[in-house]
Amino acid sequence: MSTEKTALTPATHTTPPAKFSHGVKKGNILQVAGQVGFLPAEEGKAPTPAGPTLREQTLQTFANVKAILEEGGATWDDVMMMRVYLTDVDHFAEMNEIYNAYFEEQGLKAPASARTTVYVGLPKGLLIEIDALAVLS
Repeated sequence: MSTEKTALTPATHTTPPAKFSHGVKKGNILQVAGQVGFLPAEEGKAPTPAGPTLREQTLQTFANVKAILEEGGATWDDVMMMRVYLTDVDHFAEMNEIYNAYFEEQGLKAPASARTTVYVGLPKGLLIEIDALAVLS
């Protein structure tokens, strides 16, 4: 029996700039594409970063990932793996503090997901990108 792949684009997100989906779900697997700290989409307005700081962008990035998870019927408890992409190695400790505090506030019932952090180049002004893989029960 084949399971259809469904694209996930919450109302808070703009159409992706290339041929990809913000998230896809097939069966009980949900993959969230790399999200950055853009504020919710506004018609006719270019995407805007949440702010210049790592904290502002990280918290908005979490909100953007969460919106896609929820669009697909998932929660943070369903996330098996997260990948964090930073533009500056000096942001690692601060990002971990923000990450730990955020997930403490989420009140997860399941163990924390696995995570990898790597350093990349992102468009000017963006400091962080996060993707996630969730398996729904």
